[in-house]
Amino acid sequence: MSLLQSIGRVALGTALLLLIPLTAQLFLAGMAWDIFDFVAAGVMLFGAGLTFTLIARMGNTTAYRLAVGVAVAAGLLLIWANLAVGLVGSEDNPANLLYGGVLAVALIGAFVARFRPLGMSRAMFGAALTYVVVTAIALFVWKPTGAAAEPAVHLLNVLVANGVFAALWVAAGWLFRRASNTGAQYA
Repeated sequence: MSLLQSIGRVALGTALLLLIPLTAQLFLAGMAWDIFDFVAAGVMLFGAGLTFTLIARMGNTTAYRLAVGVAVAAGLLLIWANLAVGLVGSEDNPANLLYGGVLAVALIGAFVARFRPLGMSRAMFGAALTYVVVTAIALFVWKPTGAAAEPAVHLLNVLVANGVFAALWVAAGWLFRRASNTGAQYA
C-alpha cells in the first residue's frame, strides 16, 4: 500500500472515530463537546495514526509494528487523559505539565536511535522510568493544592492508573527489544 493510501486510511479512520462522540451528543445530555473538542480530538487521532503509519513502515516484523502501536497509543492516551482529567489531581494541576517530559524522552530517544529497535527499546524504557519519576514528583514533591487538588481521589487509584500508563511504555520497550532480537533489517 502506498504512503498516500495509508494517510487516506488514517484520515478516514479519524473521521469515523469522530462520528462516535458526534452521535453520542444526540443521545446523551451530558455529552457537550464544542468545536474545539472535535478539532483537538481529530488532531490527536490523526497525528497518532500518521505517526504509527510512518514509523511502523521502518520495521518489517510484527513485534516492531506492535511496539510502535503500543508506544503511539501510550503517547496518545497520556495526552488525552492529561487534557481531559489530569493524571495527578485535576486537569488544572500544573504538575501535569511535567508529563510532557515523558513524551520528550520517548521522542528524542526515538530520533537518537534512528528508529532502530534496540535504541527504541531503550527510549521506551527511559520513558517508563521518566513516567514513574514524574508521578512521584507530582504526588510527593509538588503536591496539588486548592482547585488543582482532588481530595476525593485516593492515592491508590492514582498510583494504579499511573502504573498502567508506565506499564504501556515498558510493554513497548519489551516489544522493541523482541524486535531487535530477530535480526531483521530495519530502514
